[in-house]
Amino acid sequence: MYQPKHFQETRPEVMQAFIRQQPLAALVVATPEGLEVNHLPLLIDPQAGPFGVLEGHVARANPLWQRAAGEAVAIFQGPDRYITPSWYATKQESGKVVPTWNYVVVHAHGPLRFIDDPAWLRGHLERLVATHEAGRPQPWEVSDAPADYVDKLLGQIVGLQLAVTRLEGKWKVGQNRNEADRAGMVAGLLAEGDAEAVVLADLIRKG
Repeated sequence: MYQPKHFQETRPEVMQAFIRQQPLAALVVATPEGLEVNHLPLLIDPQAGPFGVLEGHVARANPLWQRAAGEAVAIFQGPDRYITPSWYATKQESGKVVPTWNYVVVHAHGPLRFIDDPAWLRGHLERLVATHEAGRPQPWEVSDAPADYVDKLLGQIVGLQLAVTRLEGKWKVGQNRNEADRAGMVAGLLAEGDAEAVVLADLIRKG
């Protein structure tokens, strides 16, 4: 990933927190037929290894688990937005501005392995459900479903783990603009009013 220094995020704990907040990954793997991309939610165990371990699952009917080999990269995409030059104070001063696109993204690289073990899969599903049901008034649990139904579904999935060997974070949130231009971006995004624009505005404030 192209990484100008002012956009680079290098703190593992910040990138791991981002993965927890944005768990849907684009998982890119090499197969004999070429690159393949699958979209799936991943959990991260930040304590495992130098940068953590990602875990997830795919449908058994998905041939990925039989074809993937070697290194993989999981791409986690955060808020993004077109930035109009009209928001910049510099536009009024010199006109020497152009549009851009601000975004936040994390790439997690590492070897991929698949796990075809019912006990591991049950534990994985329980961890996945507990994570995303947390905070709900009546959290759903895997044990709420009939045992034979769960057992049948466990036979229809295959687990995966990606041991992260390299984390790359890019926070392209206007760090290369002056304070007046950054304030203009924040005001413009807040005026748009949707949740993603508000989140991006907060990231620009923090820089």
